[in-house]
Amino acid sequence: MVVIGSYCKRAVSWTHYVAIGANLAGRYGASPRQMCEQAVTALAQSPDLHVQARSRWFSTAPIPAGSQPRYVNGVVRLQATIYPEELLTLLQALERQAGRVRGEPNAARPLDLDIIDMGGQKRAAPDPVLPHPRAHERAFVLLPLRDVAPHWVHPVLGTPIDELIAHLPSQDIRPE
Repeated sequence: MVVIGSYCKRAVSWTHYVAIGANLAGRYGASPRQMCEQAVTALAQSPDLHVQARSRWFSTAPIPAGSQPRYVNGVVRLQATIYPEELLTLLQALERQAGRVRGEPNAARPLDLDIIDMGGQKRAAPDPVLPHPRAHERAFVLLPLRDVAPHWVHPVLGTPIDELIAHLPSQDIRPE
């Protein structure tokens, strides 16, 4: 951020990757797919963000396996001059607007938005942790991420996305 008198201007623009998922109907009965589409629209309407690309939607079994409904998952690539804490705050506000109530981990939800990577930044604290600490283990993140970033390399592991995908255990995921 550049400060000129009392005027602040952000000087750095990064490429961000945000995972989008849902497996419950949202407010007013919107399907999980509609919830994900609405999230992309809301991100595109944010003055600090520019949606550059959106992956295909994938249907995925919940992890860990259980009695939850299947998820709809995708990833968006954003260009933005926004700091990690600001993006996290925006994403959590969108989740709340969709009807998400944070409770037990891995619970079913009408919307889940996770920052996967922000310009290759590495940070263990404060939240958000970057890159996402489990993204490299999840087909429902990596397959849609490859749609919008086929040459992405994990910032910590230094491993290309195709190699990460090749080493994933079998997961129940398919294009919608």
